Amino acid sequence: MSGPGTFRDGIRAGLPFFLPTAAIGISFGVVTRSLGWDLGAPIVMSAIVYSGSAQFAATSVLGDGGTVFSAVLAAALVNARFLPMGMAFAPALEGGPVRRAAEGQAVVDASWALANRGGRFDRKLLLGATLPQYVGWFVGTVIGAVAGSSIGDPAELGLDAMFPAFFLALLVPELRASERALGVAAAGGLLALALTPLTSPGIPIVAASLASLYGVRRR
Repeated sequence: MSGPGTFRDGIRAGLPFFLPTAAIGISFGVVTRSLGWDLGAPIVMSAIVYSGSAQFAATSVLGDGGTVFSAVLAAALVNARFLPMGMAFAPALEGGPVRRAAEGQAVVDASWALANRGGRFDRKLLLGATLPQYVGWFVGTVIGAVAGSSIGDPAELGLDAMFPAFFLALLVPELRASERALGVAAAGGLLALALTPLTSPGIPIVAASLASLYGVRRR
C-alpha cells in the first residue's frame, strides 16, 4: 500500500488474523474453565486485557499454583515490549490524552507491523487491523468458556500446549535478529529450567523475563 490507508483498509488487512486469533481464544477459554475459573472471568479478562501473551502468562502461573503477584508480574514483563512499540506509534495518535490513551490500546503485534511505514505509522490502518483481531479473540474466548469441558479434556486435545506454542511463535522471529538475541533466549530458558524445581510456580518465568530485559539493556 503506497498511500495512506483507511480504516476499511485496516479491517481488510486484519481479517486473515481473525480465525487463528479466535482459535487461540477458544483454547484460552477452555483451559481457564478447566482450571476452575468462573464463566465470566476469562470473558471479562479478554474484553479488558486483550493480550494473548499476558493472559497466557498469567494463566500459566496461576494454573501451576503461583501467586497473583507472580502472575501479574509475569504478564507485565511479557507485555513490556508494548512500551517501545507504543512510543513509536504515539506521534500518529490524534486528539487529547483520553482519546490518545484509548487508541493506544489498539497496538498489538500484527497491527503494529502492518501499519509500520519505515518508522512512521498509519493510524487508521492500525486501528482497523486491530478490530477483527479483537472480535476474534473475544468471540473465541466466549466460545471456549461457554463450551468448557464439553469440548474435551484440554490436555488430551493438546490445548494446554497452546501456551508454550504461543510463546515460541512470538520468540522465533526475534531469534533471527542477532546472535545476542539467541544467547539471551537460551540463557532465559536455562534459568527458568534451573529454577523450576527450586522455586514456587511463577518465579521461573519472571526470572527468565528479567534476564531477557537485562539482555536488551546491555545491547
